[in-house]
Amino acid sequence: MSMAVAGLLAGMALGFAGYFGGFGAFLLVAALGAVGFVAGRFLDGDMEPGDFFRRAGGRERDARRR
Repeated sequence: MSMAVAGLLAGMALGFAGYFGGFGAFLLVAALGAVGFVAGRFLDGDMEPGDFFRRAGGRERDARRR
């Protein structure tokens, strides 16, 4: 599935949640979608838990200082 189709489906889900459930449902669907996206990245192997705790370019920057 292309990213355009995934974005379309996510937008439609958020639209339906906002229309039928109000702003609270909209925020809940958006938050759960973000959690699902991150979990999917972990399962695909595109992301590691340490990615949240490292600075941008952390190891490379430290190696240049030496």
